[in-house]
Amino acid sequence: MPFELRFMVDREIVGMNWVEAPAGTYELRSNTQKISNCQIELNIRYDLIKSYPAEGEWSKVAPLRILSFDIECAGRKGIFPEASIDPVIQIANMVTVQGESSPFVRNVFTLDDCAHIVGSDVISFKKEDAMLLAWRKFVEEVDPDVVIGYNIANFDLPYLLDRARALKGASDGFPYLGRVKQYKTITKDTHFSSKAFGQRDSKETQLNGRLQLDMLQYMQREQKLRSYTLNAVSTKWECRDKATIGCLLLEGRVPSSKAYGQTDGQQIKVISQLYRKANADGYVIPNMKAEGVDEQYEGATVIEPKRGYYDVPIATLDFSSLYPSIMMAHNLCYTTLLYKETIEQHGLVKGEDYIQTPNNDFFVTSKRRKGLLPTILEDLIAARKRAKADLKKETDPFKRAVLDGRQLALKISANSVYGFTGATVGRLPCLAISSSVTAYGREMIERTKHEVETEYCINNGREHDAQVIYGDTDSVMIKFGTTDLESTMALGAEAAELITAKFVRPIKLEFEKVYFPYLLINKKRYAGLYWTNPQNYDKMDAKGIETVRRDNCRLVQTVIETCLRKMLIDRDVKGAEDYTKQVISDLLQNRVDMSQLVITKALAKADYAAKQAHVELAERMRKRDAGSAPALGDRVAYVIVKAAKGAAAYEKSEDPLYVLENNIPIDTKYYLDNQLSNL
Repeated sequence: MPFELRFMVDREIVGMNWVEAPAGTYELRSNTQKISNCQIELNIRYDLIKSYPAEGEWSKVAPLRILSFDIECAGRKGIFPEASIDPVIQIANMVTVQGESSPFVRNVFTLDDCAHIVGSDVISFKKEDAMLLAWRKFVEEVDPDVVIGYNIANFDLPYLLDRARALKGASDGFPYLGRVKQYKTITKDTHFSSKAFGQRDSKETQLNGRLQLDMLQYMQREQKLRSYTLNAVSTKWECRDKATIGCLLLEGRVPSSKAYGQTDGQQIKVISQLYRKANADGYVIPNMKAEGVDEQYEGATVIEPKRGYYDVPIATLDFSSLYPSIMMAHNLCYTTLLYKETIEQHGLVKGEDYIQTPNNDFFVTSKRRKGLLPTILEDLIAARKRAKADLKKETDPFKRAVLDGRQLALKISANSVYGFTGATVGRLPCLAISSSVTAYGREMIERTKHEVETEYCINNGREHDAQVIYGDTDSVMIKFGTTDLESTMALGAEAAELITAKFVRPIKLEFEKVYFPYLLINKKRYAGLYWTNPQNYDKMDAKGIETVRRDNCRLVQTVIETCLRKMLIDRDVKGAEDYTKQVISDLLQNRVDMSQLVITKALAKADYAAKQAHVELAERMRKRDAGSAPALGDRVAYVIVKAAKGAAAYEKSEDPLYVLENNIPIDTKYYLDNQLSNL
């Protein structure tokens, strides 16, 4: 266990937690004793530090000092800036205190003079090395807790360090941007790889004592966008600048840190909680080396969809927090797992001492021993309920954002526990738990289908025969037969309550919404108008359809969204057909704007088995200008252009800007055959 995490677990401290050094328990260090640039340093015994639970008044965010910065370089025309050659000509800064509405510092360090900037101090320098050294001194004096920027990890910080190294006057004094004295700030190349986020090459710059938040990296991990340019991200969230996005990011990170104990990857978050609970209850967790195994287990059930267009209300019932509820209901944990030999040796009684899961694994009942994981889940869900209750009462916008971030973080934390036990290359895999969870889930979905269709049928005195037309993991879609929205909602609520009573607590089936009308295309692909009250629909909802996919061009999204609006809102199927024909005509006659034809795909790995359009284009762009070419993990934007007959798509992919500059014709037939025809 890392030393820092061990200390936090022992002292019950979570990330971004309020702690107290009680009066009389510490000794302040003099200026000559200080090893950092912090305002205060003190000596205290580790066991005298007092930690406060992250709730109530102690859940508020500290008044952290935040530096947001951006650099500008004088690059050569058509060539990406190189630190060994191209100077840094400006560094723009904004310093804010978390929770305050306006910054207390706005300035621009500039090489030579520049025009007056309203609301900002312009600080001019004749020499670039003097400007860089002055900026380093500025960072030391401001002493930010958090450093925020857009692409600062891969560009701004490495460029500043490389540029200072290239300038003799700044090479020695510049690279000390952290809080700890004598610790040189260096940049190293890193490679990130995960099943969820793919692969990415990046750079890492350690700013000791300062939290570094790169909004670009955050957006790439958390948001599925076609483009990650600052303009695209700012437009989506209606933000005007990088600092605004950074504050939104920080609001999400702080509650997450408090919920998990820290904000590293999903496995670290879960193991951190497990360490804390095990420490409190007197358990020892083995230090296991993560090794991959070939063993697999069956996942969730997907009920075969009854495809079609439904012009009647379709009720949707969802299991609330399905997998966490299963683990709590059946006491599934490392500490409750039993082997058959143990059962026989001690003469344990089924149902009283242990349960047998649908997957034929055995676990101690909660009346005999409560498991750690169920207890952790109960605490998380209870904390989430409190956060949601506080959210309803809170009126302050900032505090509401913090509480909303906390309840969301607690939800994600609870849902991560199941995945942690099933991660074969992980800290503490236990497939007996994860496979039992999914086995219970499959059984519950099938039982729900049976109960609905048995209870709501003509033979049982009902007006219609209900039919489960689709089910997926934790939800079922039901056609009760009635054409009335209000009646369908009442039947949905009644069915949820009826079926919940048949399961072990805290498993709960909830009525959430009605789709009307409803288009069921295939497994995990459907759309409909989403109703939570019979007066007005909430929105048009789509799952798995090209409206939410990024790998198709915008034209596909536009066509699908327009057709869905015509079919679902206007109930005009013929209108949707006529519209599609017109779009095809416009496409083939080159009347569609090229911006609608740009395709974006992630450069997810270095080697592909077959040649890919975006990969081959990235290589060609690298040969033209290595500095501006897409890197591993970036999304590559391209269009398909006309080429020799029989040319493959990877030979016809091209950079949209290059196409415009060189007036290259688009292959419209490709878009018809490979984009629109696949809908």
